[in-house]
Amino acid sequence: MAFPNFKERKQSQVTGVRRQNSRYHGGHNSSLRDKSKYLIFGGFSACFLIHSWDMEYYLVKWKGWPDSTNTWEPLQNLKCPLLLQQFSNDKHNYLSQVKKGKAIKDNNKALKPAIAEYIVKKAKQRLALQRWQDELNRRKNHKGMIFVENTVDLEGPPSDFYYINEYKPAPGISLVNEATFGCSCTDCFFEKCCPAEAGVLLAYNKNQQIKIPPGTPIYECNSRCQCGPDCPNRIVQKGTQYSLCIFRTSNGCGWGVKTLVKIKRMSFVMEYVGEVITSEEAERRGQLYDNKGITYLFDLDYESDEFTVDAARYGNVSHFVNHSCDPNLQVFNVFIDNLDTRLPRIALFSTRTINAGEELTFDYQMKGSGDVSSDSVDHSPAKKRVRTVCKCGAVTCRGYLN
Repeated sequence: MAFPNFKERKQSQVTGVRRQNSRYHGGHNSSLRDKSKYLIFGGFSACFLIHSWDMEYYLVKWKGWPDSTNTWEPLQNLKCPLLLQQFSNDKHNYLSQVKKGKAIKDNNKALKPAIAEYIVKKAKQRLALQRWQDELNRRKNHKGMIFVENTVDLEGPPSDFYYINEYKPAPGISLVNEATFGCSCTDCFFEKCCPAEAGVLLAYNKNQQIKIPPGTPIYECNSRCQCGPDCPNRIVQKGTQYSLCIFRTSNGCGWGVKTLVKIKRMSFVMEYVGEVITSEEAERRGQLYDNKGITYLFDLDYESDEFTVDAARYGNVSHFVNHSCDPNLQVFNVFIDNLDTRLPRIALFSTRTINAGEELTFDYQMKGSGDVSSDSVDHSPAKKRVRTVCKCGAVTCRGYLN
């Protein structure tokens, strides 16, 4: 299939069709029946198949998905007569104005220098965000895709943030990622495995959902174990399995993260990673961050408080996850190859079913033990450690982030 030619593209632009980053879906056998899941933006001009006949395609904006996933759909895939009729009426009314010269005249009057400047800035921003999105997906080592979306303002990619997939130790700190023991199980779900060696229960059920209470450590099978990659006790180490979107919030909370697919309750979502520093260095950086009103410090206090994770400059998608007093993510301490109890990995699991398009949040005061810390400095990855009003909007909101 070929996209519309230049003449058709001009016509599409006049009718307000959004074509940025759109692509043909190719779903001839698909059937779009639920009109709550998509919106038709336009695309009434003909798109041509490889064969000799013409066919109409409509540009579809999927609810809960970024513009980069817009798809062109043939008419037979659209089972929403009311939306199609509304689109047809709007198109007819607008083209009537164009023929009379009214719409073009009005648009020329409206296109003042400030608006033209905004359009140019928006185009540059979209290009920058697309490049950043491509870079994030090149750097990630997990299955889930990363999308970026900003329909709120002109904010572009962060200028001093580097994507990493695992802890980055600061100078002088050594991470020994070599387990001291491993299992020889033929079926880790039924036999005494690594968790039993550590004196805890297996963390997961047969559906790969966590079944232990918050505060209980997770011991997964490691590189010394005889089991394979499909072992039911290898979940966190597989990385994020869901496609997520870093998006600009409209409530003044900056960037946030939403899921683009449904996540079942008690499922692993992502790790919280960053630069591993000493607690002393964390105090020094914390004072500097306080002056800027922002920080991403998370104390590793499973058994001691010697180390802290700083995700300000180095981190993954979790760097952008916002706080909520009623979060849908829960923190767990995880041990895999590094069994040093001073350096647990921090995993975030869903506390309930999270629907596609819903923002992901966790409590910035939540400790790995499952408790909420009363200390606004320790045990918290809060972006703002000064007394800051909480904007989560939850019924149980505590009023402040710390």
